[in-house]
Amino acid sequence: MEVPSMLLKQLYDYGSLQNTDGGVAFTIVNRLSDARFTGIDRVALNGEDVPLDAVRLRVDDQADTLAPANLSDEAPLAFETQQSLEVLLEGCGPLDEGKHDIEVAFRSEPFGALSFAVEDAIEGEKQSSEDGQIPRREGEDDYTPAAVEERRQFVRDFTDADPEHLFSPSFAPEEAKGNVENYTGVAQVPLGFAGPLTVNGEHAQGEFLIPLATSEGTLVASYNRGIKVLNASGGATATVVSDHMQRAPVFVFENARQARDFTHWVDEHMDAVRAEAEATTSVGRLQFIDHYLSNQFAYLRFNYSTGDAAGQNMVGRATFAACSWIIDAYGEENIDHFFLESNFATDKKASQVNVMRTRGKRVTAEATLEREALAQVMRVEPEVLDYHLGVATTGAFFSGANNNGAHSPNAITAMFIATGQDVANVAESSAAILYSELTSDGDIYISLTIPSLIVATHGGGTGLPTQRECLKLLGCRGEGQVRKLAEIIAAVALAGEISLGSAISSSDWVSSHETYGRNR
Repeated sequence: MEVPSMLLKQLYDYGSLQNTDGGVAFTIVNRLSDARFTGIDRVALNGEDVPLDAVRLRVDDQADTLAPANLSDEAPLAFETQQSLEVLLEGCGPLDEGKHDIEVAFRSEPFGALSFAVEDAIEGEKQSSEDGQIPRREGEDDYTPAAVEERRQFVRDFTDADPEHLFSPSFAPEEAKGNVENYTGVAQVPLGFAGPLTVNGEHAQGEFLIPLATSEGTLVASYNRGIKVLNASGGATATVVSDHMQRAPVFVFENARQARDFTHWVDEHMDAVRAEAEATTSVGRLQFIDHYLSNQFAYLRFNYSTGDAAGQNMVGRATFAACSWIIDAYGEENIDHFFLESNFATDKKASQVNVMRTRGKRVTAEATLEREALAQVMRVEPEVLDYHLGVATTGAFFSGANNNGAHSPNAITAMFIATGQDVANVAESSAAILYSELTSDGDIYISLTIPSLIVATHGGGTGLPTQRECLKLLGCRGEGQVRKLAEIIAAVALAGEISLGSAISSSDWVSSHETYGRNR
């Protein structure tokens, strides 16, 4: 089984090279798939071979080590995905500070004979907290109560303050592992519930209490008003119409013709590219690749489905594997430069390509609001609301905004914080298209399309204690719930558009903020 050279280099754990009491050590991490070492053929430092009888192997910090001579097809060393293998070179070194070349050749099942060459460095002596640095336990569990308390004491000493609420979480430190480094405390945000909201989705069906984490007074009350109108009109219909997450590498060539021909080659080898990408994930599926040409650059926008995860890391790994194969198969000598991300995926940024092509979930929430419900709850007539939305659309177009609605990012942000989403993805998710029209019955149809709603019900912050509880309250905790969450968020955002649009149309906006939003 062939493994692309760029992917092989990712086996090496950069930054792991170090001098030890008995020699030199570095670490290999299995980022491919479950495998077995059947032999070590060569290890070299700075171009000089290290005698194999001086090499020892240790898996996952185990006490025992293994000599290469003990490996064979009949006696392999199991090396599972994400396991680490420390390579100890006894009697070598010490190496000077600075860069050093490392070469390793080995045999494995099912990949056969493999080799890689990398460059790593010996770092200078690290500073301690006594040197004014935040304490961090490198190579140890940095989420123990003792490690956290050490950082809290550093904060107290450095700032001459003793925070009370900041250092009073309701969960154990290990719950934050994988979500934050230098974990020290919590930033608590007030949370209120709106609803229940009736959603008529393909995945979200029924009534839902809506958790909104915010520090903006009036917000929850405003969404409650919009929800009341929606419920009186039969609820909101919500539909996820497309679902893609991207990584966008760029390949650089000598001229535009070479770049064009390269994209044709990629199209012709799509099956092989897809196989390489999907071999890195049990969930992600490469749906298609868009290509955009400019100057001598070929921008490839890989589009994936990612299950219940938002998927940015997943598609990064998959695209790297696919591009490693592309470079080997197309010929590295035929490509001037390659970068895994070109900024064409527009991660954490609003962009027109996301509006047109989708990033995350493209979801629409819509409803026909009854005239009587609008008049009773909002004190506005459909004609006035529709007219104002038209004027506001012109204003949004004139200003260059990415959203002709009033404030859909308010709902998105408040629900993102409550349910453990990556809040920076509000940048992409802030884009929206609001549309309305009067019906022959004197009511008003209104719909909101969010073309790039990036949400997850698995991974990231969704596993944090309070965020996990909010997802559970929504019925969105567990497998297969991500589109349900997207439909609920879109429906809530629509409720907010109805509420604020009506308040502006009826001149209630300022008085509402005076009543609920002043924190004196």
